[in-house]
Amino acid sequence: MNTCSLPEQNKIETFSGSFHFLSNFHPARLMFGGIAYRTSEHAYQAQKTVNDNTRLNISILQTPGEAKQYGKAVKLRPDWDEIKLEKMQAIVRAKFTQNPLLKEKLLATDDIELEEGNAWGDTYWGICDGEGENHLGKILMDLRKDLNTDTITEDSL
Repeated sequence: MNTCSLPEQNKIETFSGSFHFLSNFHPARLMFGGIAYRTSEHAYQAQKTVNDNTRLNISILQTPGEAKQYGKAVKLRPDWDEIKLEKMQAIVRAKFTQNPLLKEKLLATDDIELEEGNAWGDTYWGICDGEGENHLGKILMDLRKDLNTDTITEDSL
């Protein structure tokens, strides 16, 4: 069931409106590392630290914006720069595999390019003013491909 209409062009350029479900700020409960989080943003910010109490504090914050602010103030784990991409991949996978409706919506984007366009200057996870690495978009497209492959494998058994 396709619950959002796909754009005419072959690219989703922002994770807002009917494509907000692609955003880490979209409400989607998930378990990660034994803790329940309200959004994938909460889970990501919590991974910046190795302190379990801090992770729990982040998990109970009301909004992803609050989680992001809190995450900016934590003492970063020493290996954060080396593992942040891997953590985001695992968190995004958990979000979509633990929420079947979101998985269905992601698969419904077919092979359209997913670009996390933004106006706040994030050129690591997204694209701003035509520049950026778009790691979040790439993670989502890779996950979509994996989920399609998994579905084909399951169907063919």
